[in-house]
Amino acid sequence: MTILTLGLLIFLGTHSTRIFADGWRTRQLARLGEQGWKGFYTVLSLLGFGLIIWGYGQTRSLPVDLWNPPNWTRHLAALLTVPAFVLVVAAYVPGNRFKPLLGHPMIAGVALWAVAHLLANGRLGDLLLFGAFLLWALIDFAAARRRDRLTGTRYPAGSLGRDALVLVIGLAAWGIFVKFAHLWLIGVAPFA
Repeated sequence: MTILTLGLLIFLGTHSTRIFADGWRTRQLARLGEQGWKGFYTVLSLLGFGLIIWGYGQTRSLPVDLWNPPNWTRHLAALLTVPAFVLVVAAYVPGNRFKPLLGHPMIAGVALWAVAHLLANGRLGDLLLFGAFLLWALIDFAAARRRDRLTGTRYPAGSLGRDALVLVIGLAAWGIFVKFAHLWLIGVAPFA
């Protein structure tokens, strides 16, 4: 659990600088420049992500069961990740209507992904991993929306065509991930 916890602290801590240390972040941007800051941020994020993967793998090899979710929650989780994938894609496809509606669709997608996985997994490592991501996403979403209100940020209106593109890419990415990548990366086939 120590390595997973350390990875979560580094990864989510790095991704929380605008929430808890925006002044420090601004000073570092000024000191390091945009490329220097992005390099520093990327190195810490990758380090944290690597530790999360390693630490989560350790928790799966020595599991501590907290509850035993019924099998149908795995199917529910797989279905809930469909809109999570769509929301993550919406963060990157300009001109869609998800962005002006939510402001930060990627963070909303992460929250939905975390909820889905909390429903289907009942081990201590799962609770730590997905619970931490859910807590971070809820705090970050609220902070980002507050920042938008304070700065008067408005996102441009989107079009139905761009919404369709988001849906097609999101569904395709979800299908590929569920069919191939989840088993390869995580070791679990969602619909097995």
